[in-house]
Formats: sequence, structure tokens, C-alpha cells
Amino acid sequence: MKRRTAVNGMNVKMLIVDDEPIICEGLRYTIPWEELGVQVIGEAYNGTEALRLAEEHKVNLVLTDIRMNGMDGLELAEHLMSALPNVRIVIISGYEDFAYARQAVRLGVSDYLLKPVDIDELLRLVRNIVAKVRKEAEQVNRDNENRMMWLSNVVRGVNSSYDFSSVMPALQPGAQFRMIATQMNRYYQWFSVTSSAEHKALQEAWMTHVHLSFEKHAIHCLSVFDHTNLLFTLCVDSSNRLATELAWNEAIDDMLQAWQGPESLYGSISTAYDSLADTAEHCDEARLLLNYHVLDEQAILTTEFKDQADRKRDGVPEHFPGAEMVQNLMHALFRYDLAEIETLISDIFGFFRSRGYLLDEAAIAYGEIRVLLQQRLRESGIKDLDALNRAPLDLDALNSYVAISQIAKEDLAAVLTLIEMSGISKPYWIIEKAKKYILEHNGSALKAADVAAWLKITPSYFSYIFKQSTGKSFTEYVNQFRIEQAKQLLLQTHDKVYEIADKVGYKEYKYFVSIFKTYTGMTPTEYRDLNTT
Repeated sequence: MKRRTAVNGMNVKMLIVDDEPIICEGLRYTIPWEELGVQVIGEAYNGTEALRLAEEHKVNLVLTDIRMNGMDGLELAEHLMSALPNVRIVIISGYEDFAYARQAVRLGVSDYLLKPVDIDELLRLVRNIVAKVRKEAEQVNRDNENRMMWLSNVVRGVNSSYDFSSVMPALQPGAQFRMIATQMNRYYQWFSVTSSAEHKALQEAWMTHVHLSFEKHAIHCLSVFDHTNLLFTLCVDSSNRLATELAWNEAIDDMLQAWQGPESLYGSISTAYDSLADTAEHCDEARLLLNYHVLDEQAILTTEFKDQADRKRDGVPEHFPGAEMVQNLMHALFRYDLAEIETLISDIFGFFRSRGYLLDEAAIAYGEIRVLLQQRLRESGIKDLDALNRAPLDLDALNSYVAISQIAKEDLAAVLTLIEMSGISKPYWIIEKAKKYILEHNGSALKAADVAAWLKITPSYFSYIFKQSTGKSFTEYVNQFRIEQAKQLLLQTHDKVYEIADKVGYKEYKYFVSIFKTYTGMTPTEYRDLNTT
């Protein structure tokens, strides 16, 4: 089990990292860290020194620049997560690059802030981190006090010399072990409308049901909840009555079918093993198999099923159109269109599901979308985006695509409310609609007056706000947009120049050549020859 970073009393230990000492000092001495419950243990001016100090002091929080000589912020984050798995990392960057943000999300970075840093936003972020670190520390103490049994430690990956024979009958030679994990369908929907007393009663009934069901097959059980919706059960077949995979599957099926709880159960079963020293490995196996339930809601998940599913999932793409998804969400947000936002979220998660993403993969992808959406909203003057700063999704509770997409819809509904309260004026979304109109009608004649009429505003007002928002006149913007498209077609196709001119909206060939030369300094033919030789 990965060790947790210790908390020094009630203080969270923080390290500031930047290759410019003046920035380190500014961050250290302009913010009242002690009032936030933060102890700044020092500053580091490069990644190597930062890693040494972080490990030496077992820090809880690292505030680091992304661009540094030698080891940069992303490399530092990767090393820190390996050495201190529970460390929180906040990266500060002057670069609005989706690739940086995406890699930061994949590394588990807590947040990705753009320079210049908004001090109020940084303070809110640090307060949230301090609260989470303290809460986790309290939970660790409770776990250390209450979870002393051998299986509880094994499930969490902790070696233990607990005397297993004291909780189960004497094992016969050839005893066969299996690790079984069970979860309840649509758990979050049930959990969110019930009381803690009902949660406790459900757990007791659940564990009792599993044990009684297996006892009918002369199987001895030891169970522990690793989460309110994740029960691990170590099964021991001392008499070797369930000698085949089929017999085990039938025993599990009987247990699942007989359950009469508020929602159905599904379960995974590890391969057989004969040494308790291998229990942790098979616990991980059972945990992994549960992830495959979302693919077709298979009730019993085995290694064989996983292998078959992985062969079908071989084409799951590494990349997805995140920037396009965010652009669509931005359009809907600034049109104040909640129905469209919910449709877009459904489409996004529908895309993930149709491609065979497991829930953890979908959650990572959605996290990348959230980061880019935050950047775009901040550029538009929207701050206090707490709705998009939520902790990683609890996929044991939110164990379905319906549940995680609902959480995403709630996030975006909260952002929409924030936008409405912020008083952002309509020109922003008017220009966004105009850009979308240009994209969709690029092959036809485009006139500012026509777009203004479509938007139901006067041509003069449209021309004014377009210039204010883009820095270009409508004609300049359209020409630049079309020339960029033409450049791509010249390099990526064998189409004739006059065909490309027509595709991007220029019906007069000579006019196209003239405009192209104005923007690039060469003719289309010269551009193609220069870049394809």
C-alpha cells in the first residue's frame, strides 16, 4: 500500500518551486500562509532540488512553475507522485497549451493556474487543499484504529502477519482461494436520497447475504468493505467442492440472483490461488475486473470476459476531440442554453461509451475537458470556478455512465448560473455565433450585412463589436480564415489551385491568388512547391 504524506500537526507542509528566486520570495512573503494552516518549508530553484526537499520534508503541497531549466514542472510532478503518492501539486504556467494541461491532469496535478496568478483564486485553492489533506489525515487515524483485521490490510495493500487461522476453520491440504468483489448498480442514485443509518443497514445486509449464499456451497468467507459500495470477500473452498470455473460462476450467480436489496448486485471473481501470500495480487485482479461492468453490464466479471472485451477495445483512441467539445460547450454556456449543455454532455459521454472507454478512462478524459473549459472561461472573465474544481470522481459510488454524466451536467449548470450572475454581456456569444456561421457557410459568399441580419442586429453594431472582439474587420477575419484553410488544402491534397479557391469561398481565381499573396508573400503554387519539396 502506498504510504501517505504525514501532516505536521494541523499544518500542511508546502514547497515553492521556481527558477526565478524573486518569484519564490514573492509567493512566500506576500501571502499569509500560516493563517491558511500552511507551513512553507522552503523554496527550490530547480526540479532536482525540489524533489530532494519534498522527499526530505514529506511535503503535502508543491507550488511549481512549469518551465524551468533541467527538470521542468511536469517531470517534477511525475517524480513527486511516485515518491509521495498523496502530495498535492499546483502548476503555474504562462502557456495556454491544452497539451500541458492534459498531461498535468494525467499526472494527477491538483490544479493548473495561468500567470499572472489571481491571488484570491490561489487562496481558495489552497484552502480547499488544506481541508482535504486534514480530512484525509483524520481518516487515516480512524483507519489505523478500526481496521486491524488481516483482510482489511490486504485489501489496502498492507503486509500483515495476522493469524488467519483464528478467523476461519482449519484449512485442509489443497484448499483453494478466490477473491470476489461486489458492487451495487446505480449506487449513487440510491445513496444520495438515503440516510447514513440506511447505508449502514444495507452494508450489514449485503455482507450477511454474501456469506449465507456461499455457505450453502460449503464456502467459508471473510469480507471487508473498502468503500461503501465495494465489498471484498475472500472465499475458501477447503473441500474443493467447486473444482471448476463453471461451478464458481454458478455459486456467484445464485448469490446475485437471490439478492433483494434496493438495486441489483454485480461481481467479479479472481482466478484461483493456493497461497494466502498471493491474496493482495488477486484482490487487485478482482478490483480491475469490476471496471468492465460498464461495457455491457455483465453481472459476473471474469478474466476470460476481460480478455474478450480488451480485444474489442483494441481500437480505443488515445486522443479525442477535446478542444471541439469545449468549444461547443462554450457556445452553449454563453447562449444560456441549459438544454443544449445537457445534450452536449450526453453526447460527450456517449462518445466515450461508444468507443469502449472504461469509467476511469472516461473520467480522465472529462477531467481534461474541464481543465480546458476553465482556461477558456477565465479568458472570458469568469472566475470562482469551484464547480469545475471538484475532486476526482468517486467511481465506486458513481459506477455508471448515467451517474458520471449527471455529475458533469450539474457542474455545467452551476457554471451557467455563475455566468448569468457575472453579467457577461451578449457581445461575446454574438461573436461566437458569428464565427460558427462563418465556419458553416465558408464555401459561400460571406458579407457582414448578411451575418448581422441573421443575428438580428444592425450591420454597424455588428461591425463594431466584431472589430472590438477579434481585432480585425469582418473581411480581414474571413480572408485570414480562408487563407489558412487554403494553405492546409495545398499541402494535404492534390487539388488544383482553382479548385481550392472555390472550396474556401473565392469564386474569382485571380482575386484568390492576390489575397493569398497578400497574406503569405507568395502565390499558392509557390507556397505548395516550397512546402512539399
